[in-house]
Amino acid sequence: MVHLIVGNTGSGKTTYAQDLKAKTNAIVFSIDKWNNILFIPDKKATDGLEWFLERIERTEAMIIDLMHQLERTGTDSILDLGLSKFEHREKFRRFSIENGYEFMTHFLDISKEIRYQRVLKRNSEKGDTFQFKVSQADFDFMETWFEKPSETEMKNGIIINS
Repeated sequence: MVHLIVGNTGSGKTTYAQDLKAKTNAIVFSIDKWNNILFIPDKKATDGLEWFLERIERTEAMIIDLMHQLERTGTDSILDLGLSKFEHREKFRRFSIENGYEFMTHFLDISKEIRYQRVLKRNSEKGDTFQFKVSQADFDFMETWFEKPSETEMKNGIIINS
């Protein structure tokens, strides 16, 4: 089973993914952790969104290879990859369908106000889910970048509102 964890910045995707892992036989792929370890130390001030997107694409190629291995062992994959855009989610739905893997979309539909308070708290406390500081500008950008899943996308999915 492939679990697609969807939600805007501060919605609790990583916490939700960890909770889901505790309830299932699964491995969590958290893109923030991969980026923090593999790429952010090398990022220059002039590197922008395209720099990140290219590295995310390479990381996902590795994750897909690992997902095939996990499916062969009966182990679920939990994708905490942001999945902010319809096309990004569709990539993993198509992947699942083409390979005969079950999938489930989990959408954390949390208000902007609550999410921003969570981001501020995570930035200051630097707890278990902290990977890097999210600035006001980054949060605001994600408000315009994120595409909320449609009713069609969420058919047979799970919507979390708190």
